[in-house]
Amino acid sequence: MGVTFLLDTHVFLWLLGEPDKVPGPIADELGDTQNTILVSAVSAMEVAIKVRLGKLDAARHVVPTWAQRVADIGAEELALTSAHALLAGSLTWAHRDPFDRLLVGQAFSDNLTLVTVDATVAAMPGISVMTW
Repeated sequence: MGVTFLLDTHVFLWLLGEPDKVPGPIADELGDTQNTILVSAVSAMEVAIKVRLGKLDAARHVVPTWAQRVADIGAEELALTSAHALLAGSLTWAHRDPFDRLLVGQAFSDNLTLVTVDATVAAMPGISVMTW
């Protein structure tokens, strides 16, 4: 049995459009069929909001084809539950970004390894992180 990875939003977008930003060993680990890759509904909302606000024009094509883009990288969608949200909101962590808090809440709640290059998220004690 492999590892279950949860992709931070930027990692998901890099795998879709800029795969060279993901180092070979990390990409190999994510591509290992014994592992499970998840993309959160939280990331879907983050991308949609940033596209709507004009802050992420490069991902404009991703929004209407979200489910297919997730499947294209061999990932599965992870729904956001009230348990995830309650845990994320209860964390005694100074980080204020709601998307990051929710992803960390999902990683904690479901015992997932969060794949991120965000140093603030990677430094969160108690969660499993794959970073570079």
